Amino acid sequence: MEKLVSSWCNGETLPESYIFPPETRPGNVTVPSCKTIPVIDLSKVEAKNRNHIIQQILKASEEFGFFQVVNHGIPENVMKESMDVFKEFFQMPEEEKAKFYSEDPKKASRLLTSSVNYDWEKVHLWRDNLRHPCYPLEECIKHWPEKPTRYREVVAKCSIESKKLALRILELISEGLGLESGYLGNKLSEALGIAVNHYPPCPDPSLTLGISKHCDPNLITILHQEDVSGLQVYKDGEWIGVEPLPNAIVVNIGNQLQIISNNKLKSAEHRVVTNSTVARTSAAFFIGPSDDCVIAPAKSLIDHACNPPLFRAFEYKEFAHAYFSNMGNNELALEPFKLKA
Repeated sequence: MEKLVSSWCNGETLPESYIFPPETRPGNVTVPSCKTIPVIDLSKVEAKNRNHIIQQILKASEEFGFFQVVNHGIPENVMKESMDVFKEFFQMPEEEKAKFYSEDPKKASRLLTSSVNYDWEKVHLWRDNLRHPCYPLEECIKHWPEKPTRYREVVAKCSIESKKLALRILELISEGLGLESGYLGNKLSEALGIAVNHYPPCPDPSLTLGISKHCDPNLITILHQEDVSGLQVYKDGEWIGVEPLPNAIVVNIGNQLQIISNNKLKSAEHRVVTNSTVARTSAAFFIGPSDDCVIAPAKSLIDHACNPPLFRAFEYKEFAHAYFSNMGNNELALEPFKLKA
């Protein structure tokens, strides 16, 4: 429990164990704010505009692997109450948070710091992390935090709405790719988990990271990020800041969508930088396949002469094992699943 950044950070000095090597630390470089990821208005998905919105989503998924959506259908009060309760959790007294803190990697619902690799990672991340599964809800909710008292009720609503939004976007992507309706549903998008990241103010943001460069291993991620910036996406050799927009949701393409689309869609590398003045709290809902779901490039997208399959078929649990064994290194995780030319 004493390892939690929020338990000991005093804003004076950055401990040596949090200082990244020069080649991976963010430095004092100002990330361009004019080059933001696309913003898509989902209220325009009506009969006349539907294809236009689908093309916007596909273009953003191909070029950036990220986009923001507005008018997405998640009620504003659900978003606000959820972010409020997440912040309340991290503001609770140490003895209350201690009840949920665990260093047991087999425990799916727990509070931890830095990452699941804390004991053997070379450098720690400047974050505390609350995580738990959200599906099946009736079973999972029993293992969620009991405090704040409204946590379970509020987060259950948010998880249902976030999954609903993800399925809606996946259906639009299916349509855009020419896949049959519901192709990305069922077992491909059955699993749902949440990671709530809390980044306290940092003494020297130029030397450390809240989350290091990585791609998400799942299918698609729905991120609630409120009004404090920090998320950055890597594109064309530079980092682009994802500007927080009121009531917007950030969507990013996971490794499995990249594989199913046979590399048409892009799972982009991203990271989180810290700041020295205010805490940042964000909540990511990860939608992914069930462990035994078989993943492969969609057959209808494959043409052995012009567009041969780039990945072999595998069960998702095999990919998840490769990803976490390689501590999130995207190239190393994907390598065993690539078909050789």
